[in-house]
Amino acid sequence: MTHAHHLVEIGQGVFAFLNPERGFGHANVGLIIDTDGLTIVDCSATPAEGTELRERILELTAALALPIRRVVVTSSRIPFAGGSDAFRQSAFYASDETSDELDEPVNPVALRALLPQFAGDYHDEFATRPATHTITDEAWITAAAHGIMLPGESLANLVVHVPGTDTVFAGALGSFGVTPLVLGDPFAWMQSLEVLEGLARTIVPGHGSIGGSRDLRELSDYLHACIAADGDPEAMVGGPWDGWSDRRFDPVNTERAARLARGDHSFPQSMLDLLGFGRAD
Repeated sequence: MTHAHHLVEIGQGVFAFLNPERGFGHANVGLIIDTDGLTIVDCSATPAEGTELRERILELTAALALPIRRVVVTSSRIPFAGGSDAFRQSAFYASDETSDELDEPVNPVALRALLPQFAGDYHDEFATRPATHTITDEAWITAAAHGIMLPGESLANLVVHVPGTDTVFAGALGSFGVTPLVLGDPFAWMQSLEVLEGLARTIVPGHGSIGGSRDLRELSDYLHACIAADGDPEAMVGGPWDGWSDRRFDPVNTERAARLARGDHSFPQSMLDLLGFGRAD
């Protein structure tokens, strides 16, 4: 890990490890302390990052002598699940859809192209660990943490609501100041952001700084701009996203939105181009 995550205490027994690097792949991690053990929300992009975070978490909670009981991943995308191997001794929670995706082989070549800053971590044998527990709708994962299924970034993202601190760990559904990669459904994503706004005042995103209603609405406006562009990234209107990182995803996001509007669920050609894979069959 090139830059250590910043520890922020949100409330009693609830923390966020915020990545100081602003960009796709530099993801945040949540920590919830329960009486039976520790719950981690997402596990960063690489095994090295996951290992360093595990050590910091155990050092922070050493006086409590609690194990890392469970890890909740909000998405199968590598920024949120890439460090999973560092938590082999913990239960691993995901949605059914995310669990299925984690069972699929990883393409290290694609990961190196998508996240070149971590290319050295994605060797040919790199893999994420499978889920041990799946959530199909919504459920109390612990006495403090409520898991809720919401679509958008993928078919079924799993967010973690902590009512006691009026907080939601939005994970992959939250991208504040960082352009999201829209390979799911931007239409459903906008609706899910409305749900998040009604759940809690404090939103811990997967990428970017802790925020709230304003940040959710700006992300929703960006998704709407992608839809309105009708497949042409040059037609996108301006907005707060003009200053966001990773605008390289605009062609993918606008193409994905345009394809879905036509009922076409195929993989965006612009994403294949981004990965250097040429034309789809």
